[in-house]
Amino acid sequence: MCLAGFLYGGSKMKLYNLGKVPWLDSQLIYHALAHMGQEALSLVSPAEPYVCIGFHQDAEQEVDMDFCRQNKIPVFRRDLGGGAVYLDGGQLFFHLILHRDNPSIPKGKTTFYKKFLQPIINVHQRIGIPVTYKPINDLLAGSCKISGTGAAEIGECIVFVGNLIVDFNYEMMSRVLKVPDEKFRDKVHQTLKENLTTIQRELGKEKAGQWDEAQLNELMAEEFQNLLGPMQPAAKDAALQAKMDECQAILYSDDWLYQKSKTRASGRDIKIRAGVKMLHRMHKAPGGLIRAEYAVVDGCFGDLHFSGDFFCFPSNAVKELEKRLNGQPVADAGKLVQEFYAQKTLETPGVEIQDWLKVLAVT
Repeated sequence: MCLAGFLYGGSKMKLYNLGKVPWLDSQLIYHALAHMGQEALSLVSPAEPYVCIGFHQDAEQEVDMDFCRQNKIPVFRRDLGGGAVYLDGGQLFFHLILHRDNPSIPKGKTTFYKKFLQPIINVHQRIGIPVTYKPINDLLAGSCKISGTGAAEIGECIVFVGNLIVDFNYEMMSRVLKVPDEKFRDKVHQTLKENLTTIQRELGKEKAGQWDEAQLNELMAEEFQNLLGPMQPAAKDAALQAKMDECQAILYSDDWLYQKSKTRASGRDIKIRAGVKMLHRMHKAPGGLIRAEYAVVDGCFGDLHFSGDFFCFPSNAVKELEKRLNGQPVADAGKLVQEFYAQKTLETPGVEIQDWLKVLAVT
């Protein structure tokens, strides 16, 4: 047993095994704990459904906002990368919050994911589902993904989040996404069913029903403590609620939700005049989708904006890349991106220099 986690800072990590909570709390709790600098494991699931988008995504491009408004489905932007997802009580979340300098954190995101996904692999195996790890951060049952995970730096902490997918509403997931037409939506629905599985699908509904939410949360608590050492059971107190309220004022605001939309360039591959074009490019890298919208004015980048479901550490580094490129010659894109990657603190798992250059290609 590794004791580094619970001994860090001289006190045990806290364990918030809270079960069903209001949907907004299921996101605010880990943001708040990270900003408080509190090492903890949080186990929750949302009492109501909602849509959650990644930090680098554009809400209006990724989500059918009109459908969500009409059906009273909230939309939330988390402070982590990754893609848009429909969440409900069929998914049980874990949030692991660790100080950035905690000695139990391995160097490199692939090693990080492999280590801290092991408890979730163990839980699946204990309930009868053989699961394997696939870099960078996927867990597979056979050839299908069975858990969604992500990590980010928030405040002075590393936050690792993921889930046990007991059941999944494939139809609603395909409905809340913004797609060009219904034929494409049907394809999304079918592709989801073919590539994402659940505990119920793997075990059968009757056998899966032998494991209720409380039991599954207890298994997660046990496995994370086997890895990190004993944790101190905790309840949400006034200090945590106050920090959650502070986070809500920022994270559940239109300014936060639509921040990417406000900066994106308008138009799609449109020639404005000689020497001026507006472009939209997409590329699917191993680490996620990269979308770039920008102008080319007399051979130079202008109004460049990146979005997508990739992960970047630190998250604000994408803004730095935009600044480095804006106003610079398109011909220098390769050199500028290479200089950007020369930073020792930068990590973009599954996204390499050539992936950025594919969305920056101008012919």
